[in-house]
Amino acid sequence: MAIGEHLQDVPTAPRALHRDEVHVWWAALDRPAATLGLMQQMLAPDEQLRAERFCFARDRERFVVCRATLRALLARYLYVEPEHIQFCYGSHGKPMLAAPFHDNEIQFNVSHSQGVALYVFARKRAVGVDVEHIRPIADAEQIVERFFSLRERTVFRSLPTAEQRETFFNWWTRKEACVKAIGEGLAYPLDRIDVSLIPDGLVRLFCSESTSHVPAFWSLRSLAALPGYAAALAVEGGGWALITRQCPINECLTVARAQ
Repeated sequence: MAIGEHLQDVPTAPRALHRDEVHVWWAALDRPAATLGLMQQMLAPDEQLRAERFCFARDRERFVVCRATLRALLARYLYVEPEHIQFCYGSHGKPMLAAPFHDNEIQFNVSHSQGVALYVFARKRAVGVDVEHIRPIADAEQIVERFFSLRERTVFRSLPTAEQRETFFNWWTRKEACVKAIGEGLAYPLDRIDVSLIPDGLVRLFCSESTSHVPAFWSLRSLAALPGYAAALAVEGGGWALITRQCPINECLTVARAQ
């Protein structure tokens, strides 16, 4: 079954983004040629250059769709046309809204894997998401030894072999979501974040070695992913409600251009 078939008939999220809400959107990245042409026009010159650097057409097209969808979704919240949105980047490459849009206090994050993209939006809260296609990893054990905490390594070794692959990706997406929310990417040591024994749902995230710029705790959730995928969300603090929706890209483009 195609990815798009799993993402059908999901109600559209409200366009207002309140401070006690976190909005998560799923999107399929494989789109018809007619849609690709419109989405290409939405990108800034630097984004178009990045697209041209991809060697394979499918990777290039998915990048265009992923980036244009981000613009279309942000346009819903900002009440502007997608191509007018401007970005700036943190020291580790995390995208943020540039002036004059940063005054809206919207923070966001994006992840994509094997034809699926995941977006998160919030106000005045750092957020991070990660989605991964579950697949064989030849050096999974070496990755666990290098990037997982001592407690995680111990639990992982005790698991039956049949459970290790899915568990690996469930834990990895949680870690990635956390470091993306912090804004440091893989520059933040993953073995300092312990998530393996935390129950699913809204939780207090334990960081084994915090720094002054890292909030006291994060809310961490595994997201109900598509078959064959794992996904997770990290949000600064608690006291928020999660709204999850499919991205109706045609509607996003229409609404954005009607502002």
